[in-house]
Amino acid sequence: MPVFWLNEDELAFPHPSLADPGGLLAVGGDLSEDRLILAYQNGIFPWFEEDGAYYWYAPDPRWVLFPQELKVHKSMRSIFNQHKFHYSLDTCFERVMRACSSTPRGDHEGSWISDSFIEGYSRLHHLGLAHSVEVWDGENLVGGLYGISLGKIFFGESMFAHARDASKAGFIVLVRALQQLNFVLVDCQQQTPHLESLGARGISKEHFSEYLFQNQYAHTHIGKWKFNSALHIEISAEK
Repeated sequence: MPVFWLNEDELAFPHPSLADPGGLLAVGGDLSEDRLILAYQNGIFPWFEEDGAYYWYAPDPRWVLFPQELKVHKSMRSIFNQHKFHYSLDTCFERVMRACSSTPRGDHEGSWISDSFIEGYSRLHHLGLAHSVEVWDGENLVGGLYGISLGKIFFGESMFAHARDASKAGFIVLVRALQQLNFVLVDCQQQTPHLESLGARGISKEHFSEYLFQNQYAHTHIGKWKFNSALHIEISAEK
């Protein structure tokens, strides 16, 4: 199947059904706010950059977590019972992205999170659409994750942990809070044992597209997020 080249002057994507078997749909374009929003609205995301060109993906199956299917294993419950960590939202978005960028990824060298990715997603953060979860041990940032919130879908991007189970704890806290806001699903993009252990599963691209279609009518919580004392999300108009 052909891989499409995106023109920076034209804000458009080919249909996600035209992606190759590995999920690659298009190359090129930019990481402007409008292009990133359009991509996520259509189930497309940029995975990495090579020689100044961005690679856009729409994999099939799509790995997602339905919030009501979140699995919290006994070992994680003890972490919450012991109050091992504390949590915040949107207090250091770029720092979380840079920590994700510098975290080793198994056999992969480097990271797809280049400076241009950090700049692009930080612009979405300032618009009140991209959010970070921070996990703290005292004064130390030991874990976190970031993603984009549109309608009732949270599109997860990356996470990191500098302490055992820190990223899992942050993810669990986020999903529990999204349940309170009646979010429909969390997009995990690709299969990983880490997310699968928390309840993520694969659905077909067609099924995922149905959720995206319904999501266009849902209200987007725009603004800066924070946790209250019950670890529920509160939204501020401040961006």
